[in-house]
Amino acid sequence: MKTINTSPISGAQELLPEQQTIFDTLKSKIHHIYKQHGYYNIETPCIERTEILLAKAGGETEKQIYEVTKTDEKTKATQALRFDHTVPLARYIVEYENSLNFPLKIQQIGLNFRGERAQKGRFREFYQCDIDIVGRGTLPLTYDADVVSTLLDAFQAFELDTPILARISNRKILSGLLNALELSDQAIEISHIIDHAEKVTPEQTKVSLEELKLNKSQVKTILDFINLNGPRSEVITALENLEIKNNTFEAGVTELDQVLGLLETIGLSDQITADMKIIRGLDYYTGTVFEFILPEYKNIGSIAGGGRYENLTSYFSNQAFPGVGGSIGLTRLFYILTEANLLDSNNQELTEYALIPISEAETEYAFKLADELRRKNHSATIILTDKKLNDKLSHASKISANGIIIGEAETTTGQLKVKDFATGKTRDFSFVTEGIIEPSATDPTDFWTDPSEPSTFL
Repeated sequence: MKTINTSPISGAQELLPEQQTIFDTLKSKIHHIYKQHGYYNIETPCIERTEILLAKAGGETEKQIYEVTKTDEKTKATQALRFDHTVPLARYIVEYENSLNFPLKIQQIGLNFRGERAQKGRFREFYQCDIDIVGRGTLPLTYDADVVSTLLDAFQAFELDTPILARISNRKILSGLLNALELSDQAIEISHIIDHAEKVTPEQTKVSLEELKLNKSQVKTILDFINLNGPRSEVITALENLEIKNNTFEAGVTELDQVLGLLETIGLSDQITADMKIIRGLDYYTGTVFEFILPEYKNIGSIAGGGRYENLTSYFSNQAFPGVGGSIGLTRLFYILTEANLLDSNNQELTEYALIPISEAETEYAFKLADELRRKNHSATIILTDKKLNDKLSHASKISANGIIIGEAETTTGQLKVKDFATGKTRDFSFVTEGIIEPSATDPTDFWTDPSEPSTFL
């Protein structure tokens, strides 16, 4: 018989159950935090019409789109897998604008697909956890701070023992600067150089700018500009001292000052910094831009990012829908944090109780107990193998937090004991002491004294 290759395709993440549990727990916690901040959850189809996805795509992105065809179709594909959440969100808003309340706060957590070259930490199938706030016609600048603060809060789900820093800038500042220096025609090339400035030496950055035939004064101004980073008061003052006379530049400085100021007032001063090296997408973001890093692990690079866009639906509608959004690339982040041993492998939601009947005679009792635990919103599983007790306990310790052995004496008296696998200690079980129900007038010791009937206090 021919052996079939069973390994996952290149660029797809596949996890063992223990790792998947951690991944799912993180995803669930991020969703919950987004919800706490007022972001409604939506799900758009993974498959979109190709013309929708290509309306905004271009360059490398267009080459990376996975087209979808049926096996009996011989014509060109008219559908494709989404490569991000942004384009489907734009279509969604145009489709349902009359039924939506603006400003609209949306979260999207789901798979996206991109046919880029698979490598460590880069996947072709990956989860993104997006939030966006979209306005109709206008959107107050204060929402920019809302997105940044929400993402900072979302990182609490990872329970990292290292600080997280949001690096914030404004696209208008660079745009106005280049306009004032009469370099707008070379904005793409200069932005590319700035975007890679942290990956090369300062001298290489200078040489790259000189190769664009910039004069000494222009090179010096740009180098001074991209080296500006730090607290709001220092950077804003330094930007003003550049004495750039340009309305766009001045508007960007004012907006940056306001966003940073608001984040400071809500107690996030130690988690934010102004940084002129942050520019992000030249053809997409139009105002506030930000990236998140772990300062103690700069080699990891950006762990999330986003910014403000002038009109989300410009390719689908004449009506303006400005917005601001950010995204956590969960698949990539999970991979790099795991590789760096920054995730607590014990930080997972194990099954709370593993019930271990010693023989088949106690199976019915175990099923009844498991049912009662689940009714109280606690997870429970039953070890039904015919192995020895020690083997059952060993298996239970790998999949649960607590084990309850059920033998003939336990079914007769209803007096159970719980083994905490984390500490190895054993304690008496009752629904009151376990915190599963509030204490009442009912005596917990009455629990299933008659194994054929559960106690009414449950």
